[in-house]
Amino acid sequence: MTTAGGCFLSHTAWMIQYQFAVAGVALKRPALSLAKCFGALALCALASVASAQTVASQGLESLENFVKNTKTGSASFTQIVTSPSRDGQTPKTKSSSGSFEFSRPNRFRFIYKNPFEQSIVSDGQTLWLHDVGLNQVTTSKLAKALNGTPAAMIASATDIKGMQAEFVLKALPDKDGFQWVQATPKTKDGQLQSFSMGFKSTDKGQALASLEILDGLGQRSVMLFNQFEVNPVLPDSVFKFTPPAGADVIKQ
Repeated sequence: MTTAGGCFLSHTAWMIQYQFAVAGVALKRPALSLAKCFGALALCALASVASAQTVASQGLESLENFVKNTKTGSASFTQIVTSPSRDGQTPKTKSSSGSFEFSRPNRFRFIYKNPFEQSIVSDGQTLWLHDVGLNQVTTSKLAKALNGTPAAMIASATDIKGMQAEFVLKALPDKDGFQWVQATPKTKDGQLQSFSMGFKSTDKGQALASLEILDGLGQRSVMLFNQFEVNPVLPDSVFKFTPPAGADVIKQ
């Protein structure tokens, strides 16, 4: 865990992209809901069992294992954004795809390859959103852009207690073979209703399998992560960004 992808984020944060739109950045293309980051990366971030107590135990345990032990991650993703139905019309959907990497704390990169080439990169202090077709770069202080977003949980959180300061965490029943946790922000600002993270266990640890974000306007974004690699070695250069020559740079 963005008009470029954001990280993690949600953006819808909703998503990182949406947040930049709210901040007043005029973009010529519709923002790609991320759900915030890295989402995105988000991003970040989580079971049907015999009893509600067991569900909570398993779901929150998966989340805690992810934030404590999955220090880095990489995956490809597909994202589908569905707008709420209006006046009985069929809901409209938009799809996108790309790749995602993160390294705790606070570093991530979303690369959107389709339908537009866009990127969202955090070097730990600054968030960069680059629209290749428009040759436009938007920058913001990371802490301001990620506050209360899915991307903050995926790429920044290091323990459950820190997350519970901002979100009400609730384990959900298993779905699609994943263990789920729903996060609802304690601060109601109208941007984000909730988001849910689906995890699966691997021989290397907990992998993020899916991220579902519901924003304040009823728009739903679903990100599916494929071939998620747990704790890969990621060089610092992955999270470096330099605006290309001639790019229009907008500072927030």
